[in-house]
Amino acid sequence: MLTEQRYEIILKLVNEKKSITAAELIEILETSESTVRRDITALHKAGKLIKVFGGAVALEQAVTAKEYTVAQKRDVNQSEKSRIASYAVGLVTDEDFIFLDAGTTTALLAEAIPDNCRATFVTNAVAHAQHLAAKGIKVILVGGELKGTTEAIVGDLASHMLSAFHFTKGFFGTNGITRTAGFTTPDPQEASVKQTAMNNCKEVYVLADSSKFGQISSVTFGEFAQATILTESVPPRYSSCDNVKEV
Repeated sequence: MLTEQRYEIILKLVNEKKSITAAELIEILETSESTVRRDITALHKAGKLIKVFGGAVALEQAVTAKEYTVAQKRDVNQSEKSRIASYAVGLVTDEDFIFLDAGTTTALLAEAIPDNCRATFVTNAVAHAQHLAAKGIKVILVGGELKGTTEAIVGDLASHMLSAFHFTKGFFGTNGITRTAGFTTPDPQEASVKQTAMNNCKEVYVLADSSKFGQISSVTFGEFAQATILTESVPPRYSSCDNVKEV
């Protein structure tokens, strides 16, 4: 089967079903896993669909409450996430008082912060705090309920603590980005923590690989125009947005 024929079939299925797994496409197209993943990546870069963990979804798909664990997301789009994190490190100065959100891309940022950094970090991610503290960097860990799937501290106690801070910069993760729904995440408690921190940041950065564009999760925690979005590849539908930066 020719490449263009596979593209046509994939897009037809994605638009009809709104989402499809790589395993389903392998069976339908009678081709290899590497070919299917290559096709999905090409269509994602062309702005025809959204590449996600294990498959693809239609552009501006319906709201989803599904959330993957940190372990499941850690190796997805890792090179893209590393590229974004490497750029974000350059935005950190010694004078900064920074909120660092939980997430796999922000985790790479925490790992990339140099040992001699004199900025102060506040985070709701235990693993991020451990990485920073091991380097001798000043870090404040927010208190509250520890959520197992995202390894983030959430809840009213965390939100209350964050409401007292005034950050020079904030680096956030997100499950979805659209112009209308803004930045979204499946969990209301986690959304509340993100929203409180975001509203208390002078400069807001959302670190998001391009697969997050067009996705909508259950709860909005920030407006689209509220942050500078750092991504490895700007989808065509967002190329005219001044706050979307390809790094």
